[in-house]
Amino acid sequence: MEFLAQSIIDYSEAHTTPESDSLKELNRETNAKVLMPRMLSGHLQGRILAMFSHMLRPRRILEIGTYTGYSAICLAEGLAEDGLLHTIDINEELLPMVKKYFAKTGVEKKIKIHTGDAVNIIPGLDEMFDLVFIDADKKNYSLYFDLVIQQVPKGGIILADNVLWSGKILDPADEMDSDTMAIAEFNKKVQADNRVENVLLPVRDGLMVMRVK
Repeated sequence: MEFLAQSIIDYSEAHTTPESDSLKELNRETNAKVLMPRMLSGHLQGRILAMFSHMLRPRRILEIGTYTGYSAICLAEGLAEDGLLHTIDINEELLPMVKKYFAKTGVEKKIKIHTGDAVNIIPGLDEMFDLVFIDADKKNYSLYFDLVIQQVPKGGIILADNVLWSGKILDPADEMDSDTMAIAEFNKKVQADNRVENVLLPVRDGLMVMRVK
């Protein structure tokens, strides 16, 4: 997942605002108790998400893919005073852990949790979202983009994680697995869509940043 030398990553994190104690605890517990802890955003990307949120001061955020709640907590930091973050995940097993850390970090009243298939849930959300973070099953990235683009106003931001997919995105097309192919198709789709301007940041596993024109 990491494309830079570990020394550069360590230096970057050392010169980035630290995680809160609660986020450090969530990071540790996720790595100790949950399968695939690499899915957690972590310190550097978490601060990037928080920075976007603080800059935008969004009233409404949509997160597709809650996992253990780390990224939602980071995104919620910059919410407007009357703001609300909707987060969606299909996995009910992690809900107790998610709710514990939402409460511990004081964001539980700013976040509405949805459990189920995001493809079915998103059309029922009667909201306009200033900020969207896509970090769920890769096969549906393009579909999630199509579902949310009409619910993001001009100047709104859509973020998508894992768009470099551990470097597999550079594999020949006939050697790509289905997830890699889905990410490749998503990246092409975004690049060709004149409704957004975009930049792909090689941070951790790749972060696609899209601004609605």
